[in-house]
Amino acid sequence: MKQKRWISTKELIVFSMLGTIMFLSKLLMEFLPNIHAIALFIAVFTLVYRQKALIPIYVYVLLTGVYGGFNLWWVPYLYIWTILWGAIMLIPKDASIKAKAIISAVLCALHGLLYGALYAPVQAIMYGLSFKGMIAWIMVGIPFDITHMIGNIVLSLLIAPLYKIIKKFA
Repeated sequence: MKQKRWISTKELIVFSMLGTIMFLSKLLMEFLPNIHAIALFIAVFTLVYRQKALIPIYVYVLLTGVYGGFNLWWVPYLYIWTILWGAIMLIPKDASIKAKAIISAVLCALHGLLYGALYAPVQAIMYGLSFKGMIAWIMVGIPFDITHMIGNIVLSLLIAPLYKIIKKFA
């Protein structure tokens, strides 16, 4: 009996392209500080592809490391986007698209707001910051995290339409 593979060749190609689109979207939006479509893509890909959404997410992470250099700033990328993926995975599969979009938008906003706090512990360890130093680092970054949150909220308006398009071809 032939065993079914977890991922098909077609899916691997599609996921590689989706991860590349994530990466290119980040590059195209670099002129806007802390505003990018990564959370939007993670939300939509997770709602459509569930566990398999990790593939385009980590294609994005890998491409970011290749492009920017695998340096200390990159290490939190190994987990920070997975936290958002995991939160969106908690949304029931049978929820309406409207509920999925609203809950995902809230989760994307929270992820943007908490980004600095999620990033800080690893940075503190790698750069030898004390607990007080880490808290100071988080506090200084709050205006950037608020910008990140607002950007995620605005871009989250595209979750439902993008979901419908990708779901049609998935």
